[in-house]
Amino acid sequence: MPKICIVEDDALLCQELGHLLELNGYESSACDDFAHAAEWIARQDPDLAIVDLKVPGNDGHSICRDLRKRAMTPVLVLTSSESEFDEVMSMNLGADDYLTKPYRPAVLLAHVQALLRRASAVPSRTISHRGVTLDLGSGCALYQGKSVELSRNEQRILDVLMSSPGVIVTRQELMCELWDSDAFIDDNTLTVNINRVRKALASLGVPEGFLVTKRGQGYLV
Repeated sequence: MPKICIVEDDALLCQELGHLLELNGYESSACDDFAHAAEWIARQDPDLAIVDLKVPGNDGHSICRDLRKRAMTPVLVLTSSESEFDEVMSMNLGADDYLTKPYRPAVLLAHVQALLRRASAVPSRTISHRGVTLDLGSGCALYQGKSVELSRNEQRILDVLMSSPGVIVTRQELMCELWDSDAFIDDNTLTVNINRVRKALASLGVPEGFLVTKRGQGYLV
């Protein structure tokens, strides 16, 4: 039974969310020490964490950042904020997905299922292109003796692009690959993830032209 950690200070909403998850076959646990939420999640070693952006003594951005230093647990940010800044910041700091309140239960469950499916489907293999090696077993990209750890979304993007070198992959194809659908995904979320891939590659010294944007078409390597 997949285990999901909930970081939500609204007691009623937290209880409702836990009940929804348990009715659909998940084990849930709720955080009661928000100042140390990242450490708590890492100790629980869940399959997924659902994190509110604004909790007493902490915030979701810091939780995502601190958790990424400890574990690669998939994170779904659930918040009442509709700010584009909050979404971009969350994704840049390690969140894997972002959903605003009030949420529709079926949509939230679809996001949860997609994140869990992606987390369990990462194969142990390597793929190389133009000197860059993607190691899906360790979750790292390597270039000229240097390596960088990638989030699951970053791994999937590079996997799709490097598996078809020289071929343009559309934004819709990438969104369906990452989230199994593009129906509930803000187009900006993919842009954030692409930018995170570019930053990871740049940190290795990979030439800027490795990942190319084809305006109105998609991306290729």
